[in-house]
Amino acid sequence: MRPTKDEYPSFFETYVSKVPDGDIVQQMRQGVENTVKLISPLSEDLLNYRYAEGKWSIKEVLMHLSDAERIFSYRALRFARKDKTDLPGFDENIYVPASKATQRTAESILNEYQTVRAASLTLFESLDDEALQERGTANGRTTSVRAMAYILVGHELHHVGIIKERYLKK
Repeated sequence: MRPTKDEYPSFFETYVSKVPDGDIVQQMRQGVENTVKLISPLSEDLLNYRYAEGKWSIKEVLMHLSDAERIFSYRALRFARKDKTDLPGFDENIYVPASKATQRTAESILNEYQTVRAASLTLFESLDDEALQERGTANGRTTSVRAMAYILVGHELHHVGIIKERYLKK
């Protein structure tokens, strides 16, 4: 069941709205398969390409997806376990350069992404309806566990769309 708009901050609507109807766990599985299939055949040059000054490379986008998914899944775990601690936000523009993604191989980055997604899948598969409805606060904003799953999938769809549009159509 899709989250309602009161289950997540409005700035996540960009991601949640991209997620088609259906089993969200299955969409998480399909998403990682599609992303790996898209990225695996790309050359090192293309993986390190930036379409504009100050923009991330494809490798950096993938590391951003892994970092964000780790953080969002951690939040989902805390919320599902009824933890009411207000969790901090994070600054992706600090995380990405610190990841040193451009110094890593595509194989290493894709392996990490698949491993992170496998952990997220295990978490979300383990949660019952009651846990999915739990809410918590991060960065001063309330979000449900169920919405976190949709945010994860929509975030991936958002960035894969950018990769297709701005990196692969040159």
